Amino acid sequence: MEKTANDIVTLARAQDRYTTLEYIDAIFDDFLEFHGDRYFGDDLAIVGGIATLEEKPVTVVGIQKGRNLPENIERNFGAPHPEGYRKALRLMKQAEKFGRPVITFINTAGAYCGIEAEERGEGEAIARNLLEMSDLRVPIIAIIIGEGGSGGALALAVADEVWMLEHTIYAVLSPEGFASILWKDGSRAKEAAELMKITATELKELTIIDRVIPEEMNGEALEQLKINRMIQKALISQLSELSKLDTEKLLEERYQRFRKF
Repeated sequence: MEKTANDIVTLARAQDRYTTLEYIDAIFDDFLEFHGDRYFGDDLAIVGGIATLEEKPVTVVGIQKGRNLPENIERNFGAPHPEGYRKALRLMKQAEKFGRPVITFINTAGAYCGIEAEERGEGEAIARNLLEMSDLRVPIIAIIIGEGGSGGALALAVADEVWMLEHTIYAVLSPEGFASILWKDGSRAKEAAELMKITATELKELTIIDRVIPEEMNGEALEQLKINRMIQKALISQLSELSKLDTEKLLEERYQRFRKF
């Protein structure tokens, strides 16, 4: 039976979904995590560092949710503060300096919207990432592994290619928020999800994303090991192709990718 958009919203938010750190551990070797934004502090909602993929150095950055309540409190439920985005940008600029491709993993309902985040420049930090990523002179691949919510997700998704796992979502706001704004009734979130075009299949048809990573085959869930291997092989192949491009052509194609929206 085909899954509805609301079914996929539920799966995207599932507590047992693989996290960024688990994907990093499964796909890459020699991961060394870096901390801090060099301005304020270390935001545990965003993790990142350097690793190797097929013995080639890469920079990996991602939004980290927890698997249980204590972990989620520590990781702020995957809602980054400005210093998280500034840490991500610091690592991406470092990758540019040393010629390393950048891979990002995205799973957030959105950036943290508390008073302290606003005081420290949440909007500016997100806008700075959009600006800098658009001109980053190394290949970038972004993968949505759960929720891709609003500017909080886009701040790590200005990439040459954006991929989604099959049971994930990518949207300007949550179905609950959409329903609250459009109908003044958040309880109509299921209805909103069907209208919003937020699933991987729909977004691939609209050419908003470039690839859908399957999570099931013939109605049966795929083993996580197979999903990990698919992502790893796809990354190796696509980074090899992107690395062949002249830098100016890489940037022009990235610009045109977003300009066509």
